[in-house]
Amino acid sequence: MQGINSYQIQYSTRRKHIALLVDDEAQLIVKAPVGASEDFIKAAIARHRNWIEQKIAQIRARDPVVRDRKFVNGENFLYLGQWYRLAIVKNQTEPLTLKDYFYLSEKYLPHAREVFIDWYKRAGLSKISERVERYANLTGLKPERIRITRAQKRWGSCSAKGYVNFSYRLIMAPLSVIDYVVVHELVHLRIRNHSRRFWNNVKVLMPDYEKYENWLKEKGYLLKV
Repeated sequence: MQGINSYQIQYSTRRKHIALLVDDEAQLIVKAPVGASEDFIKAAIARHRNWIEQKIAQIRARDPVVRDRKFVNGENFLYLGQWYRLAIVKNQTEPLTLKDYFYLSEKYLPHAREVFIDWYKRAGLSKISERVERYANLTGLKPERIRITRAQKRWGSCSAKGYVNFSYRLIMAPLSVIDYVVVHELVHLRIRNHSRRFWNNVKVLMPDYEKYENWLKEKGYLLKV
């Protein structure tokens, strides 16, 4: 199939149907139930060939601004939906600070990616906790614990114990997008599935939530280090 050179299969005992997705590297991922034959999987791919090829083309046409981070002077990094240039400096005690620029200590340049992730995690815990508290006070839905993770595939998650988790990448998004994910996970404290009732509850708190959900689908690839 033109445009579909390879694909990765992820088998699951809990899955009953095949699901297809194209990741941020334009790689086709096939999620299949255990026991699904290769012919069955190929047939599913063939049925959705047009959609797959369109999705691959869209991803390959994306802005390459974050494709390969080099951590050089003038490179752009996101925080709360705004781009800030990077300046590598000497004689700075903190590994990374944010003012009008992101200032990275030259001493930490060999570990720049980890320094950025650590900074985003700390900034994310502060800001996202603030937003969780705001919506928890509005709804009465209060999590047992808030945690910032290194998750790459999920923006947020909610455990059965009432813990809510958010990817550090989320702090790069505009505040309205962060609020959408916060609302999404808080509603999961009450409703564990994605039923119509769940989405109705989200909509009560955020009538235009679909706008922010679509923002993540279309621009979430920018939220990376």
